[in-house]
Amino acid sequence: MHILKFFKIVIDNIYFMFSYFPKIFGSRAISMYITAMVLIFMFFFKFSMKWQFYVFGLVAVFGFFTYSNQTGKKWSLFSEKLFTKKIFLTSLSIRLIWVIFSYWYYTRVYGDPFDPALPDAMTYHATAAAVADGFWGNYLAEAWNDFVVMWYAPSDMGYQFYLSFVYTIGFKSILFARIIKALLGAYMCILIYKIGTRNFGETVGRVAAILCMLMPNLIYYTGVQLKELEMVFLVVLFIERADYLIRGRHFTVFTVLPPLLIAGSLFFFRTVLGATALFALFTSILFTSKRVMSVNKRIISMVWVIAAVVYFMGGQISNEVQEVWANKDENQVKMNTWRAREDGGNTYAKYATGAVFAPMIFVVPFPTMVSPEKGLQENQQLLHSGYYVKNILGFFIIFSLFTLIKHRKIKFHLLLITFICGYLGVIALSAFAQSERFHLPVLPFLLILAAFGIINTSNKHKKIFNYYLILMCIIIIGWNWLKLAGRGLL
Repeated sequence: MHILKFFKIVIDNIYFMFSYFPKIFGSRAISMYITAMVLIFMFFFKFSMKWQFYVFGLVAVFGFFTYSNQTGKKWSLFSEKLFTKKIFLTSLSIRLIWVIFSYWYYTRVYGDPFDPALPDAMTYHATAAAVADGFWGNYLAEAWNDFVVMWYAPSDMGYQFYLSFVYTIGFKSILFARIIKALLGAYMCILIYKIGTRNFGETVGRVAAILCMLMPNLIYYTGVQLKELEMVFLVVLFIERADYLIRGRHFTVFTVLPPLLIAGSLFFFRTVLGATALFALFTSILFTSKRVMSVNKRIISMVWVIAAVVYFMGGQISNEVQEVWANKDENQVKMNTWRAREDGGNTYAKYATGAVFAPMIFVVPFPTMVSPEKGLQENQQLLHSGYYVKNILGFFIIFSLFTLIKHRKIKFHLLLITFICGYLGVIALSAFAQSERFHLPVLPFLLILAAFGIINTSNKHKKIFNYYLILMCIIIIGWNWLKLAGRGLL
């Protein structure tokens, strides 16, 4: 009897250690998604989404959880060279299909290839087109001053410069710009593979790359003229180069300069990203385990980083960082009050404070699966499947953090942890805690943590995962109830 009990304990604690997302977790996540969708449809039938958003959601959720399992199985024995080739080409194919389809979809539904819920995209497009006209018409300086310098803060000029350049060489082609986004998104998967492999080993690197390849949110932004895709790519490139600086054997000016220059460029996409990047690099160099980074390398790197901080944190950038930090609480209150009082706003928005979102920061936002008003929040409804996937992966992200803390491994992965927690901490205390776009810069690194959690989850955690799914289902239904009740529709 004792022998049988012993073997039962051993079997229950066998780790999956597969190079893919286990089928049992994926199938249960799909089942819970369908359950939540059906219940929300039944409870709030009058406010159901357009039929195409249900189709998009089913395709995305089935595709993610099914192919993260099947693809991982097929590719687990590939050589590193063949695996990276497959990851890049498959990621590129998926993104190109979405670029072409979304171009057709937006044009057919809205009359032009833009989502009307994203006015920033049309503004970026118009400005970049004007600058391109200025270049070909020999009045570039005037166009740049009139359309960019006068209207954009430094934290937006990076993308506007980039898009203006792309429009200039691509003759203002929207498709050309989005194809480049697809290329950057595909290469991002390879960078995630490198970061994951260096930090946690080959298995985690491969799982993380496949999750990145299939993540609906990262695919979606290749089909819109927003800065998110390029900004996230730069963040991933920064972390990859910074991680190479910390872990690499070779140490030259060509290993220390790239992460500093990329961190500097982030200030021109989102101020808080540049500040968080330098903070994460400084902290990781200072406190990373000596088994990862030698003392001499640490001292020289620190000198370079301090010099970069002094340079980048001067002038206008320094003022923006200080202003963002000083006004974080006031901005959150003002934004939530405006959301509660605006026409068609949600009266419950005023309660959406940092204290509410901070405990859930690795899981939020929750999917919007109802339509409060015709044309309202349609982009959130289109992307609800990506929100759901992140909700489910939140279980493995939290589990991985507990595992690292339990085994005292945080100091071996300080760059990733510091950047994730630093950025999400700022977002939780800002006016954009529930905005998916503002969570996007850390999503690729959360996928790495999710991959680490997935391969270290044992049979005994299945029951906990089931309870987590039930909790998520209840929260998602409750969230959609709040969407309607807060607007007086129930």
